[in-house]
Amino acid sequence: MALRDPLPPDEVAARLTRLDGWSGDSTEIHKTFSIDYYTSITVINEVAEAAQELQHHPDIDLRWETLYFSLTTYSAGQRITELDFLLAERIEEVAGRYTAG
Repeated sequence: MALRDPLPPDEVAARLTRLDGWSGDSTEIHKTFSIDYYTSITVINEVAEAAQELQHHPDIDLRWETLYFSLTTYSAGQRITELDFLLAERIEEVAGRYTAG
């Protein structure tokens, strides 16, 4: 299976159980982190580097004390693919360095 091939809904559901705090369905996965505003800027910059490496970019919403990431693969018809899970794992790595919950 290629990185941009849509994953079956049951596989998406199973893999979401292995990502702490992530939820969604076969069209979008997302997570909200509680993290201060200024640290969020650093997290966003580091996630942007990872996204560029993967050539797969998240939707990001920054609010006071809240950082929200949403992932889908637009080129796969707004379906979840392996790329979404790869990027979610990278987001977890980055946010974890800044004690984001």
